[in-house]
Amino acid sequence: MDQRISLITLGARDAAALAGFYDALGWVRTDSPDGVIAYDLIGQTLGLYPLEKLAEDIGVNVETLGHGAATYAYNVAQKDQVAPLLAKAEAAGGKILRAASDVFWGGHIGYFSDPEGHIWEVAYNPFSPLGPDGAFRWNGYG
Repeated sequence: MDQRISLITLGARDAAALAGFYDALGWVRTDSPDGVIAYDLIGQTLGLYPLEKLAEDIGVNVETLGHGAATYAYNVAQKDQVAPLLAKAEAAGGKILRAASDVFWGGHIGYFSDPEGHIWEVAYNPFSPLGPDGAFRWNGYG
């Protein structure tokens, strides 16, 4: 098995409203006839799918899905890019959970949640510089 994540699917109580949030961040969406709203990223796709349909796909009750303890990270090339992205998320309807600040390991991060509570980290990691196309690798591309 190759080391990759091809698609991250977020179960959405209101997929159209949640898509409006990601649209407001400037992401370009693709709608499909099967009800998935997709955003093609660098090397992956983020999908929004109605929560009930996701539970049906898996074969479980909606209550079984719960609210997992997961975060999704958006890394940036420069420290001064963190705060403006948090502000953009807040203006789009997100909630700031942690303001942009330095962290003990030498980076600069902040957290926000989208309107349905999915948690995103915006991070500058000086030890993992982004590739020329903006791709992330844990120890950079040096």
